[in-house]
Amino acid sequence: MDMHTVVLGTSGTTAADVIAVARDNARVELSQEALAALAASREIVDALAAKPEPVYGVSTGFGALATRHISQDLRAQLQRNIVRSHAAGMGPHVEREVVRALMFLRLKTVASGHTGVRPHVAQTMADLLNAGITPVVHEYGSLGCSGDLAPLSHCALALMGEGEAQGPDGIVRPAGELLAAHGIVPVELREKEGLALLNGTDGMLGMLIMAIADLKRLYTSADITAALSLEALLGTDKVLAPELHAIRPHPGQGDSADNMLRVLAGSGLTGHHQDDAPRVQDAYSVRCAPQVAGAGRDTIAYALTVAERELASAVDNPVVLPDGRVESNGNFHGAPVAYVLDFLAIAAADLGSICERRTDRLLDKNRSHGLPPFLADDAGVDSGLMIAQYTQAALVSEMKRLAAPASVDSIPSSAMQEDHVSMGWSAARKLRTTIDNLTRIVAVELYAATRGIELREGLTPAPASQAVIKAVREAGVEGPGPDRYLAPDLAAADAFVRAGRLVEAVEPVTGPLA
Repeated sequence: MDMHTVVLGTSGTTAADVIAVARDNARVELSQEALAALAASREIVDALAAKPEPVYGVSTGFGALATRHISQDLRAQLQRNIVRSHAAGMGPHVEREVVRALMFLRLKTVASGHTGVRPHVAQTMADLLNAGITPVVHEYGSLGCSGDLAPLSHCALALMGEGEAQGPDGIVRPAGELLAAHGIVPVELREKEGLALLNGTDGMLGMLIMAIADLKRLYTSADITAALSLEALLGTDKVLAPELHAIRPHPGQGDSADNMLRVLAGSGLTGHHQDDAPRVQDAYSVRCAPQVAGAGRDTIAYALTVAERELASAVDNPVVLPDGRVESNGNFHGAPVAYVLDFLAIAAADLGSICERRTDRLLDKNRSHGLPPFLADDAGVDSGLMIAQYTQAALVSEMKRLAAPASVDSIPSSAMQEDHVSMGWSAARKLRTTIDNLTRIVAVELYAATRGIELREGLTPAPASQAVIKAVREAGVEGPGPDRYLAPDLAAADAFVRAGRLVEAVEPVTGPLA
């Protein structure tokens, strides 16, 4: 199999597949197994559609209107109408990678054979992804129950050749024009298909999967910056000894401590230069770095188990069961995903907070153990990194606000039929902002810590630290000196961390980090 092609079967997919499609434009193919399952489940739906008895989603209205039986001559119109009416999003356009993840995950459930969608519709969904056509999805419209209804509806609308979409060139055009330009024929939806394209946790799940990948990289990056700060503050690495963490065996804590210890190996700064300012113990933000970052790592591990279970799920209502029954259910409720999205925002906010505390310590001459005030060249004439810490503090403050859980809220909808919703989409959207902020916060700590190490003249930093300083300076982040326009340096540090280059700079020295 080509590494740039993802083949969907009937039994789910992997997080790596989601990221490959969403971020790396991997092609999508349907396996013969999936096509056969799609055809078999469609036969069941067609048989039910021919019967006089009403079946929810096949021959009835939806939500609070499910009591009305719909005659056969109106069912195609019913499917068109549910898509058109539910495509009611508002606000800014959602990022392309989020929409591609959402589309791919809906196709994943369709391919399971539990939705009753025709193979032709599933293939057209794959065709849109492969053509690089990305429907316009708006920020607001999902309550995270009955799935991400409005976002998925905008995607289904494009499948019908209606609404707006972004082409491979990034230009937004009428979806019908884009489909025609790529030789794709719009689908005419039949019984149950409109509903099957809308009922899923796909948006919030796609954002969760990408958040986990981003946070894994950021937590490793934060372990590195914590080690650099410890070194710049002439702290002791004795607290990172494996035997200390073995007696409190949280896996993430041990991984973070090991990462820091490996970064600090061979340092000429750690634990040997406290004569001028003797201290029994380093401050909590330094000494407890593995405990805080490790707890976040364990939170990520739990979130991944939830994501993997959801990836293995077929989320629709009603669903086609192997014995031929078509049954209503509540599997579209986003609570499992919403909870971990909120949990990750809490952990990330705390990591950002402890990073900021270390930065502030580096800048305070009363606590930095000999570094100049604000790491300035000529304090008083120069302000150094004073306002970089202000920016970092503003980012931390916003993260604390974003840590307030979305999943504890619920606003009843659909005439009280949908009377308890998850708000999982909202939890995912604010987590994306949180991750952006955390990246910037880690970048500011990196900027301050590397400058602090360089200002320790006559002392030799660890080989890994030297590798970081060399790489970050080559990336355009300048070292100590008189005041200059600071925003470009901070932007370069942000880009360095965001691209994973901090981890890449260290690992040739330390070996792979957790």
